[in-house]
Amino acid sequence: MKTQYYAASSLDGFIATPDDSLDWLLQFGGVEGTSYPSFIRDVGALAMGSSTYEWIIRNNVKPGTEEEQSWPYDQPAWIFTSRTLITLPGADVRFVSGDVRCIHQQMIEAANGKNIWIVGGGDLAGQFYDAGLLDELIIQITSVTLGKGKPLFPREIIHPPLRLVSVTAFGEAFAELRYVVPFLRHEMGEVFTF
Repeated sequence: MKTQYYAASSLDGFIATPDDSLDWLLQFGGVEGTSYPSFIRDVGALAMGSSTYEWIIRNNVKPGTEEEQSWPYDQPAWIFTSRTLITLPGADVRFVSGDVRCIHQQMIEAANGKNIWIVGGGDLAGQFYDAGLLDELIIQITSVTLGKGKPLFPREIIHPPLRLVSVTAFGEAFAELRYVVPFLRHEMGEVFTF
């Protein structure tokens, strides 16, 4: 079981434009032909920030419109927010706030041996990293640059660096980089890097 940050990024390191648009990414079509179908099969729980949740509501679910869809995930989802957000009938969505360490154990139990996916944003993934709870980054680098926007992973990681374990090309637009986060966990909750 791993806690993974799986995300798409522009070549210059942004996951969304300043106004949270993903049009730059959606131009490439659906997830067919990427690692997503096999990745999601191994996911047992999700975590996302409020901006990611609201983007999914606005662009995928579209409640109250003729194009309304159901919540796209079967797995339970923890939404980290300090605001009151709309709830969706039938969706296993849990609104939480505060330290990610307090919620991580609940996610492990719900995942039932499967992986935990940090859907986004980058700062939430960074909070899991800060707490020593992030095991892997799986980043789909796309063939566009944005110049500015929401950063992929707003953390400094220098010593020790992330460990690259694979690079895979998907079509002419995506290169998937898979990194292991070099943490060593100890039973007393202390985190040491190696």
